[in-house]
Amino acid sequence: MRRPRSLLTRLALSLGVLLTTIWIGAATITAIGLRHEIDEVFDSALRETAERILPLAVTDIVSRDTDGVTQRLAALRGHDEHFTYVVRDAGGTVLLQSHAADPAVFPPYDGRGFRETATHRFYNDEAVSGTIRITVAEPLGHRAEVAGEIQMGLGLPLLIVLPVALLAIFLAVRESLGPLRRFRDRLEARTPRDLTPVPALDLPSELAPLAETLNRLFGQLQAAFEAERSFASNAAHELRTPLAGAIAQVQRLRAETDDPKLKERASGIEATLKRLTRLSERLMQLARAEGGQLRLPERADLRPVVRIVADDIGRAPGGPDIRLTLPPDPVLSDLDPDMLAILCRNLIENAHRHGDKGQPVEVRLTQGGTLSVANDGPPVAAEKLTRLTRRFERAADDPEGSGLGLAIVSAIAERSGSRLTLSSPRPGQSNGFEARLDLPVAPSPDHSGLKSGDHRG
Repeated sequence: MRRPRSLLTRLALSLGVLLTTIWIGAATITAIGLRHEIDEVFDSALRETAERILPLAVTDIVSRDTDGVTQRLAALRGHDEHFTYVVRDAGGTVLLQSHAADPAVFPPYDGRGFRETATHRFYNDEAVSGTIRITVAEPLGHRAEVAGEIQMGLGLPLLIVLPVALLAIFLAVRESLGPLRRFRDRLEARTPRDLTPVPALDLPSELAPLAETLNRLFGQLQAAFEAERSFASNAAHELRTPLAGAIAQVQRLRAETDDPKLKERASGIEATLKRLTRLSERLMQLARAEGGQLRLPERADLRPVVRIVADDIGRAPGGPDIRLTLPPDPVLSDLDPDMLAILCRNLIENAHRHGDKGQPVEVRLTQGGTLSVANDGPPVAAEKLTRLTRRFERAADDPEGSGLGLAIVSAIAERSGSRLTLSSPRPGQSNGFEARLDLPVAPSPDHSGLKSGDHRG
């Protein structure tokens, strides 16, 4: 039989079984002791009965006019006679007996003291130099009945008290494990990237070292992640200046030479340096998304941020045609506007880079805080779609892409409590790609009207 995995169930069962065993053992020992005491009390009553009746019987028998006559005493009123007796002479003739006595039950007299058969307990006594002998009998069933009633009196309360005691044990153990349960709930409520120490002030002293060890581990992981993010951010930041200088030098070299081959090589170097610059920018964005504060104390309207990012990308040379749809009323959220801008820019640029260049990029923000960016193009395989949020994962062999755009979006979504959904093909169509984000927004009335933004070529 497998042991239950719940600590609460284990403790409750263990204590319940232990209490039940102790209680049954104590009741059994008490019953045995009571049976011994009952035997002593009834033996004393047998002897006392014989000693009280014998002098009266001697007086009655001696004062009789005739000898050898058996006298049966009649009962004054009907009752259960648990003690019966017979008085006999030295020859065994019954001289006197109680009204319910059966002489056949009484064994031959063999001296003073206690005797016992399979059905009765006896006490023998004698007087007048052994010529008058009395034997008092008690059925063993009477003792067994009394002992059974006492045992029943001890056992019946167990049927009531024991379940109540087991319930009390369960509730007491559950209450005692309350701090551990609250500690578990605090752990379960954590997001995967929340590595701050878990409060454990109310834990019992036996479990406090476990919480301290866990918090130390969180601290070490936090320090390791901070070091990784800091290195990536610092490295990307430090690369910006030399990369900008290298690009300027290549552009100057290309402008000063008349050699077509040299110009072509300079253009290739410039393109490579620009890709490296974009990669360093993405690394800085990823480090900020994974380590920065994404939620602010106050709420702001999301629409201006989405519009500014769309305008900036749409006006850039070679920028996409963006169809922007915004709701008529403010969409309030505590999401950091800078993080929203990074998120929108990566989604729009990713849609433009991998989509059909002849088709617009559709950007829509709903009143409920759902941001969707969609483009037309060949659908992405399902097994590939599930890996797109990994770092340096690309949907196609694109040397221009960094493979970090959707990883940055996924990091922002995870740490801000948003839900990211990637679909390919687009819902209701046979091709295309759509990224949908349910952003954290304040409750607002349902608005059905939508307002279209600008369309740019």
